[in-house]
Amino acid sequence: MTTEFALLRSLEPEERRQVLASCIPRRFKRREILCHEGDPGDTLHLVRSGLLLIRVATPLGYTATLTMIGPGDSFGELALLSDDARRTATVEAAENAETLTLSRAQLAVLREAHPTIDRMITATLVEQVRRLSANVLEALYLPVEARVVRRLANLARIYGGPAPIVEIRLTQDDLASMAGTTRVTANRVLRDLEQRGILALRRGRIIVTDRAGLAAAANATP
Repeated sequence: MTTEFALLRSLEPEERRQVLASCIPRRFKRREILCHEGDPGDTLHLVRSGLLLIRVATPLGYTATLTMIGPGDSFGELALLSDDARRTATVEAAENAETLTLSRAQLAVLREAHPTIDRMITATLVEQVRRLSANVLEALYLPVEARVVRRLANLARIYGGPAPIVEIRLTQDDLASMAGTTRVTANRVLRDLEQRGILALRRGRIIVTDRAGLAAAANATP
């Protein structure tokens, strides 16, 4: 099954083929680090399979999990626009993963031949700004319980696609970090959802048994 990469959707079919033909495939084992925050960044990654966690260091020295990305997503676009770019986050494989990589030098050749690639990168960065702005608004104005439910619904989509039952292989600490709260609060929200028959809690896993119920809970939050 061919992965459709969101980053490349605006390109013509022949341009997409040339970009993909220039990529180098890489494989990563579960819990392997793809890059560290602060590393020199000169490579774009297109996620072909697997799931990746995006983490950053906080001012107090803790590690915060920002989000998770999966097949069709990408990271490293900013690294391609500056010769001295640094990675803004640590990327870790949550499970075995494969990416297609494109270096800054390879992209420069493609940009010279296909000016539409510049528009592709610009559109991607604009979308990232919009998504970050939405996350900031949620953090400022949504109750923490609502954030936990929405993050969980998004994880169910990433892990399960259309499957009716989804096993999310993440800790409650990871979920709490994504929602910007504590594990105690995240656990309280999860226990409530469990009592409502929407999910079941297992060690290191969250099993969503009622996707429709979870979606309704996420949409019902203010």
